[in-house]
Amino acid sequence: MKIIKTFFILLTVATLGACSKDDKPDNLEDIPGLGGDTWVKTPLDLWLHDSMVAPYNIEVKYKWDQFEFELDKTLVPPDEAMVKPAIAAIQKVWIDTYIAEAGDIFFKRYSPKFLILCGSASWNVDNGTITLGTAEGGRKVVLYSINDFRTKTSPGYKLSDSVVIKQIFHVIEHEFGHILHQNILYPPAFKQISTGHYTANWNNISDEEAHSTGFITPYAMSGYDDDFVETVSLMLTDGRAAFDNLVNSIPEGTVNGVTQAAAQSALRQKEAMVVGYFKSAWNIDFYSLQTRTRTAVEQLLY
Repeated sequence: MKIIKTFFILLTVATLGACSKDDKPDNLEDIPGLGGDTWVKTPLDLWLHDSMVAPYNIEVKYKWDQFEFELDKTLVPPDEAMVKPAIAAIQKVWIDTYIAEAGDIFFKRYSPKFLILCGSASWNVDNGTITLGTAEGGRKVVLYSINDFRTKTSPGYKLSDSVVIKQIFHVIEHEFGHILHQNILYPPAFKQISTGHYTANWNNISDEEAHSTGFITPYAMSGYDDDFVETVSLMLTDGRAAFDNLVNSIPEGTVNGVTQAAAQSALRQKEAMVVGYFKSAWNIDFYSLQTRTRTAVEQLLY
């Protein structure tokens, strides 16, 4: 070990002595990325700066960078023509509604600072699921399927397109929900509502089975935190009437050991805890936020 250490020091000294501050590799200026990538700002870049960076300090990254994503996935870059419509819609559904209820200081403090866009969905071949969004440390949110974005004003828009678009809104609300509970945790009693029914095999469960077990989506069955934010997200994007219909339409019978009454009770308890959490932790009237969010979704899609 002593010999190796001595050799390393001698090699380092020799290397440093062989270089001067004037030495540089040939064609250094041809190496991309050194000093930052630059390009002529387009109208889209200027719009993103004025709409997202200046008011909210949120950078939208749409130029392709494979290192922002999993390297083992085959993904498609975003179509630049889709970027502005998608971000404008996200502003309307997510940013404007939260600011209207909680103020811009709240939003600027807790909003993620980077939105990374991908054109396609990210397929998980090991279990057949699709990743539509991810978040890292409350600072960065990755949104997939941007190339599928359409609203009712888009050429060729069909009502069936709304399912895909609503998923993008679902993702941003889901990830923001994670940011909120990572700053102020939801009531611990929430974890007791569906104890014993969380599963790693949520991807093999249908919506109907999840509802009859007391969960708003199959993915909510993957764990406590995702149960909480899925409840937040779907209640916001689908609206109060849709949630009431979901609860009331659970059929009679027992699924996974849960009766109809128990499933309905679980969902109502989760609703009450979400509403109470938003009020006590953030002084936000959740039902008012829900109405604003659903109205924005309907104006864009229906």
